[in-house]
Amino acid sequence: MSQPRRTSRRRAWTALTLPALLCALAACSGGPASGGGGDGAAPSASPTPSGPPGTLFDAFHYSGPDDPSLAANGWEVRDGAGSPGIKDTWSGAGAGFPTDTTAQGGRVLQLQASTDGTKQGTRQVEVQSTGAELFTGTYAARVYFSDKPTSGRNGDHVVQTFFPISPSDSSANYSELDHEYLPNGGWGSVGSQLDSVSWYKADPPDRVSHTLKQHLGGWHIMMITAVNGKVVYSLDGKELFTSSGKYVPREKMDVHFSNWFIDLPFTGGPRTWEMKVNWFYYKAGEAVSQAEVQKTVDGFYSAGTHHINTVPKS
Repeated sequence: MSQPRRTSRRRAWTALTLPALLCALAACSGGPASGGGGDGAAPSASPTPSGPPGTLFDAFHYSGPDDPSLAANGWEVRDGAGSPGIKDTWSGAGAGFPTDTTAQGGRVLQLQASTDGTKQGTRQVEVQSTGAELFTGTYAARVYFSDKPTSGRNGDHVVQTFFPISPSDSSANYSELDHEYLPNGGWGSVGSQLDSVSWYKADPPDRVSHTLKQHLGGWHIMMITAVNGKVVYSLDGKELFTSSGKYVPREKMDVHFSNWFIDLPFTGGPRTWEMKVNWFYYKAGEAVSQAEVQKTVDGFYSAGTHHINTVPKS
């Protein structure tokens, strides 16, 4: 089961460039939804001039971590300090947006974490949304998990995760909803497992969880639905776990995709762990089935729409 991992979280993110800031401000003024940057294409058509209301969708069509459209569309790449895992080893070098023939639309967010078993030789990677505008509703992502490193010896206690979380660990209304895949276990567990965890407090930790003991290497649709005082976690359309009572979102959150190491169990040469994200979808305030999510996502791809954000601003 997931252990305390958010203590003293400090962030050093890539800064918004002035053009990106101006672009972001223009998006907030209610302009039409735009495609992601990186291919120089003009803004794409969407089902309506501004896209479906209360919707965030991104297909991660960017040229790289420094693409101004990435920041303009509300994403940050972590670089530098803080927890969890091997503290202060976060690096933007592990984030990329390569083509991928196994992905819908042929493009992915790639998160590569690497280590040689020493802190100095460890690089963790995380990409998150910004603005803390996501609350109740449906969170969905098509995610690729790895059961073994792309290079080097297997055996690391790596965590590949998709989760919405409060901007501050010390918030009185702290909220966090986790899908965490541990291909080699960790925190005393052995074997592949998917932990689904709803948090009430980070410190001292107060949470409820469910563990699925299963190898999950490959592509999966991960969903978290939080409506009507209940959080439902699902994998490829199958419900895994439900939390309620105090274990539900209490404030707006950002969504994170992260690939990191619990500890460093052995030295003996470099190895690289890869996680990929094909697309992310959020619908504010509504429970949406996986079939409807996929239908909507298919429509965006058919229209050539790489990014939409019509989530109401605070």
